[in-house]
Amino acid sequence: MFERIKHMLIKEFIQVLRDPRMRAVVFVVPVLQLLVFGYAVTTDVRHVSTAVYDLDNSVASRELTSRFEKSGYFDVVEHVTDDARARELVDRGRVRVVLHVNKGFEDDLRAGRTARLQVIVDGTDSNTAGIVIGYTTRITGQYSQELLNARLRRLMGNIQQPGGVELQTRAWFNENLESRNFYVPGVVAMIVTLVTLLLTSMAVVREKEIGTMEQIMVTPITPAEFILGKTLPFALISFVDVILVTLVGVLWFDVPIRGNPTLLLFATALYLMTTLGIGLLISTLSQTQQQAMMSTFFFFMPAVLLSGFMFPIANMPVAVQWLTYLNPFRYFLMIIRGVFLKGVGLAILWPQMAALAAMGVATLWLTSRRFRKTLA
Repeated sequence: MFERIKHMLIKEFIQVLRDPRMRAVVFVVPVLQLLVFGYAVTTDVRHVSTAVYDLDNSVASRELTSRFEKSGYFDVVEHVTDDARARELVDRGRVRVVLHVNKGFEDDLRAGRTARLQVIVDGTDSNTAGIVIGYTTRITGQYSQELLNARLRRLMGNIQQPGGVELQTRAWFNENLESRNFYVPGVVAMIVTLVTLLLTSMAVVREKEIGTMEQIMVTPITPAEFILGKTLPFALISFVDVILVTLVGVLWFDVPIRGNPTLLLFATALYLMTTLGIGLLISTLSQTQQQAMMSTFFFFMPAVLLSGFMFPIANMPVAVQWLTYLNPFRYFLMIIRGVFLKGVGLAILWPQMAALAAMGVATLWLTSRRFRKTLA
């Protein structure tokens, strides 16, 4: 048995690694993908292109707009003088925010009346628009509070003003609230998933297309041995990919890894049982490599969308939330983020690991049952 599996391992390694382009796809492309996605996948909103439409042109209006510039969130790219130009900039996507100050802004402040500031936000991207509105609310609120305090001091002199509430916040695990620390571990999981699915989904169907299945049929190898021989090489390659992209995430993007790396590798082994089993199952069901490729992406995209990688699972409909329990990517994502950011161990993550183990055994068993030493 072990001799037959050994020869299968040698054959698979030779087949995968003899092509320089294939070696680049397996080892270089995942690193490049992490570098690109690590910079691209972020929800931090900074340097928002902004136009200023200041009809008052007073000291107070210039002070307010300067606060927007100094915040680091807004970059004033143009001062407009009419409504048409402001609309054109938003329509063309050159600015995402227009600060519109009406005439009489400073006069209202001096008279003790409420001065109005209109903030026009491009709502095409609702998430970014919501964050930008939060920034504007905070900046104008602080400016308004300072004006109110100054007015009270003028009116009340040295009389002690009523106390207030000072809010002090503290974020655990991601102290600076950098979205990259949240998304890069997810990108690592996504890349590993894609690589393993693509490699294994082509494994059996490639044998059918190049005509070597007939040779396998006349050998004494069993279906379980065949599946094991197809799985182990890709598992070892996937472990190398996990180590590579993890090192890039930690050393290049400074993403903290607070947990035990050994636990991460163990969880990866459980997860690879599932992804490799699903990939081989797709390969046994497909007749051509094109079918296998399409089936892989039909599985991969829903797995990513229903994992919590981009959208919180709690915001999904209840029926969809129940569906996510069948998604192995969900459990691995919770594990990898828990190890990277929280530093939690097996005592916390054992339910996710148990789910991955059960799914891995089930998929490999089903693949072994599905495979038959026939061309059908």
